[in-house]
Amino acid sequence: MPSLLAGLPALGAAVLLLGAASTDRPRVHPNQDPVAPDSFLVRFETTRGPFTIKARRAWSPHGVDRLYHLARIGFHNGAVFYRVGRTMSYPGGMVVQFGYADDAAANRAWATKGIPDEPVRTPHRRGTVMFARGGPNTRSVELAIDLTPNSGLDTVHYQGVVGFPPLAEVVDGWSALDSLHRRHGNAPMEHMDSIMAGGRQWLDRKFPGLDRILRVSIPTEWPSGRPPRGQP
Repeated sequence: MPSLLAGLPALGAAVLLLGAASTDRPRVHPNQDPVAPDSFLVRFETTRGPFTIKARRAWSPHGVDRLYHLARIGFHNGAVFYRVGRTMSYPGGMVVQFGYADDAAANRAWATKGIPDEPVRTPHRRGTVMFARGGPNTRSVELAIDLTPNSGLDTVHYQGVVGFPPLAEVVDGWSALDSLHRRHGNAPMEHMDSIMAGGRQWLDRKFPGLDRILRVSIPTEWPSGRPPRGQP
């Protein structure tokens, strides 16, 4: 079931992963997400330049484990930023969203592997990263980034759940995020069935000019416990 970022008009799924060839996508979901390090960096190379986020497992253990899993397998390679638009949960708020794959079978498989709900442990501010969801335990592969301090997402009630737990924050590359194509705003979210069926080709035809992620990597990890011997 497509998930929503609460507080928006009735629009459909909150985030889509689109764009690269489906043969590059994982077609099945492994039985369990790996346990992530205490924190790690995820670098996104995009058509507007790179940006980097830092994930913190203490903020959302289940969410960060899923993010680590997706980043390790390159799930978001080719992702289209299909929405850079307003949120109704916070006056003047803006988010950027992405997440589903071109491969409809892969989308269905991952959508059934929702992760458990968690409380909001850190406030939404400019640069916080979250999973979207459409009800209890529906966070899966859809991601959103706050372009403004969207404090309304800390406590908003939507489909039986409260708030959207942040799991990471932007630490570098704001020039890329701030320059993403935003002329189409929220409009693509009114065509979720077509996006899920047609992927990037449909978006390029209907909403030309949308930016995308070229490659995702994990350049740095900070595991739990003390630093290795010989390190300060």
